[in-house]
Amino acid sequence: MPRGFYIPSNYRPSLTINQTEKAIKQIKDFFQLNLSLELNLERLTAPLFVLKGTGINDDLNGTERPVTFKIKGLHETEAEIVHSLAKWKRMALAHHQIPCGAGIYTDMNAIRADEELDNIHSLYVDQWDWEKVITANERTIPFLKLTVKKIYEAIKRTELFIAREHPQITPFLPENITFFHAEELLTKYPALSPQEREDKIAKEYGAVFIIGIGGVLSNGQSHDGRAPDYDDWSTINDNGYPGLNGDIIVWNPLLDMAFELSSMGIRVDKVALARQLKIRNQEDKMNCLFHKKLLNDELPLSIGGGIGQSRLCMFYLQKAHIGEIQASIWPDDMNKKCAKNNIILL
Repeated sequence: MPRGFYIPSNYRPSLTINQTEKAIKQIKDFFQLNLSLELNLERLTAPLFVLKGTGINDDLNGTERPVTFKIKGLHETEAEIVHSLAKWKRMALAHHQIPCGAGIYTDMNAIRADEELDNIHSLYVDQWDWEKVITANERTIPFLKLTVKKIYEAIKRTELFIAREHPQITPFLPENITFFHAEELLTKYPALSPQEREDKIAKEYGAVFIIGIGGVLSNGQSHDGRAPDYDDWSTINDNGYPGLNGDIIVWNPLLDMAFELSSMGIRVDKVALARQLKIRNQEDKMNCLFHKKLLNDELPLSIGGGIGQSRLCMFYLQKAHIGEIQASIWPDDMNKKCAKNNIILL
């Protein structure tokens, strides 16, 4: 949910540019090790691009245009730079014959040309994309919550680690993460927009997981967009609400806003896939490679998600702009305003 460019008052970065570069590597090395141990994941190498028309690329909200190019060596066949690896990972689980209870993670690098650029949104997206094989009995809210708590443990542990390595940084995450369904937030704050609801609840609790992202709420609107063919946002869960997915959101005091670190969830089974494609009038996708494999029981049941690498580093190092963590392209006026306000873009 882009919010526009924001400059914190009297901003002074805690680390120099050289200290920042060192800290970025420390965070990435430490966090991915802890994540892999918490969730029993092994690392795989991931593609930067996939063939167009296979249904493997992530459609995000369904409106973003992928960056495409023609491959000379494949008779000008078109390929797409990935938006994320939400569906590729599930195919990788099957290809590598990953057993139940284990999973994979990878460094995902993407280009999102339609992104609205601000403090936390860039053309370049880097995530730890992860996916884990589960059983049919684990497609529940309790299992989703248990997985979220394990991820939050890795997030908390990394915060403490980086604060010890760099004493000028003060940790401030709460001990526990709190769970809400998007419908509960709508009931609690009916006059507010989804972004304003996130701000309210994140500021109050410090760290929350909002369940049910993508499905239509009682006001006829979704809390936020989600593609129909990876997260299950339509199955009625244990609490009577739709959705087995959600977002990990923390409060960012520097930017005075809710700050999304991860989008994740239990993935669609073939029943939920058919239902969600019908809801979105995208039933023609059933003929795509990924979708046919899922409908033919050739892919395992899974849970998975993405965790923003630059986002996480930005949060830990208390940076005002994601461009202080990653090298990207920014509008001229943003570059000038950053330079005037001690925001050193890489």
